[in-house]
Amino acid sequence: MSPPSPWPAPDRVPRDGESPEESLTYRQLDEAARSRAAALEAAGLRGSTAVLLHPSGLEFVSALLACMYAGVAAAPVQVPTRPRGLERLRRVADDAGTTTVLTTAAVKLDLETRFGDAPALAGLTMVGTKSWHAPVAGEWSGPPAGPEDIALLQYTSGSTGDPKGVRVTHANFRGNVAETDQLWPCRPDSAVVNWLPLFHDMGMLFGVVLPLWAGIPAYLMAPEAFIRRLARWLEAISRYGGSHTAAPSFAYELCVRDARDNGVPDGLDLSSLRVAANGAEPVRWDTVRAFTRTFAVAGFRSRAMCPGYGLAENTLKVTGSREDQEPSVLRLSAEALREGRAEPLPPGLAEDNGQPAEDSGPAQGNGPADEPAAGGRVVHAVGSGRTVGRTSVRITDPVTLSGVRDRTVGEIWVNGPCVADGYHRRPEESSRTFGARLAGEEDRGTWLRTGDLGFVHEGELFVTGRLKDVIIRKGRNHYPQDIEVSAERADPALRPNCAAAFSLDDGTAERLVLVVEADGRALRNGGADGLRERVRSAVLEDRRLKADEVLVVRRGSLPKTSSGKVQRRATRQQYLEGGFGTVAAPSSPDAR
Repeated sequence: MSPPSPWPAPDRVPRDGESPEESLTYRQLDEAARSRAAALEAAGLRGSTAVLLHPSGLEFVSALLACMYAGVAAAPVQVPTRPRGLERLRRVADDAGTTTVLTTAAVKLDLETRFGDAPALAGLTMVGTKSWHAPVAGEWSGPPAGPEDIALLQYTSGSTGDPKGVRVTHANFRGNVAETDQLWPCRPDSAVVNWLPLFHDMGMLFGVVLPLWAGIPAYLMAPEAFIRRLARWLEAISRYGGSHTAAPSFAYELCVRDARDNGVPDGLDLSSLRVAANGAEPVRWDTVRAFTRTFAVAGFRSRAMCPGYGLAENTLKVTGSREDQEPSVLRLSAEALREGRAEPLPPGLAEDNGQPAEDSGPAQGNGPADEPAAGGRVVHAVGSGRTVGRTSVRITDPVTLSGVRDRTVGEIWVNGPCVADGYHRRPEESSRTFGARLAGEEDRGTWLRTGDLGFVHEGELFVTGRLKDVIIRKGRNHYPQDIEVSAERADPALRPNCAAAFSLDDGTAERLVLVVEADGRALRNGGADGLRERVRSAVLEDRRLKADEVLVVRRGSLPKTSSGKVQRRATRQQYLEGGFGTVAAPSSPDAR
């Protein structure tokens, strides 16, 4: 990473998300980081690991850079609010091989007050980094970090709930942020607005590392400020002239729903926004179009919507759509896609100038939306853009490990300077995931096996699903996210990412199970039984699949990643263990 420069540093939008609460220049940030680095060195932590347990804000940024200065491999973790989060904190600490937890005095007091006797905290030493009696910044004179030194342990949320620490080097950070700046250039008048949690790879790269690299201001909003009032994110972009922001597809969809319910905020101006990166989960084409159309009145340009693909094992970004091009979409034969072939079809009657109608159906894979058509169903697939710099992508047969032709679905493999150093203390898994070799090209270097499925068309990557999550029924492949989107559309009160689909073998046949989160609004029409039938009907109509069981659970019950994606395998395990409490019909039609 480049050294901090004397440019304005991240401004933090407070919990109400309306105006800056505190700020640091990059010079002040450098001094704060060096002071904390001196304390880390004095405590003998150089060369070790530590958990970083901070809310989104400037103290997280200061502590993160202090660890990088002092040669401490930091493992950022979400601040626990429930016992499940406390257990994850412990699993990460144990996997990282540390008992040191760097945090704030407020978080330390809160955890000790609420969970002081919990076994998960036993043996952990929590240190408030801001209140730590530290030497002054000028007293720190440690050796500079080398390119191959570990800068971070980025723990993946994963679909299993089993955290694995990705060893991200300083060279990985430099390679990824340089490519991100090449793809989505930062200019002197640029500014980042970010509400994503900073412990998540996407939030860290966009909210901290990219501004540091480019020397531009960043405005950091607490995630809960966005969730409590969705318009705050867009209002912050308008207020501070944000040029770059990023979020998963569900956040853009929530903003569209909010605008439909409450209207576009008066005076909202999104004309400064050049890059609205859309990633971390399948990009839905109907969401892309709905967001563009809804906020065009506020100056949002359709080219600013930039779908992309990335993962922690590649530091973050692999591919992305350029800011000067419209997002790509392909009309594909759903039948052929299930057989592993991506067959582009000519524009259909349901489209308007190459774009789907406003009532286009649910997403397939990385954003396709089903529509009926003569000779079979058609899906819309959203492109995730192209590589830049020295990053390469190959599509391979996951069984033969050989490359496949364009427009053939296979596993996505990645090579380049952003591929991380492996998983922390997991040599066998690291070898399998980071040391793959293409059949017939064994002497041409190693590749990262992503576990994701996709295809390449005219140089652009299209992501279709997750290899291990594919559901096979009657010899055909079905992507679980397709089934989940159909379930979500069964009732307008259901929110994005409220369903998990997986298969079970009961000894005689494969069964399709759906777990759906719902609140009182979705239960007003016939209670849980009525919602189950609506979900079954929607899946049958959209996918021609029979759901063998639909379990309706309370909102907040589904295991999810830090970016909001459902953890299907963790959901499956929780289902098998009987860990879900079902919901009952509301007591009155007005129940919430």
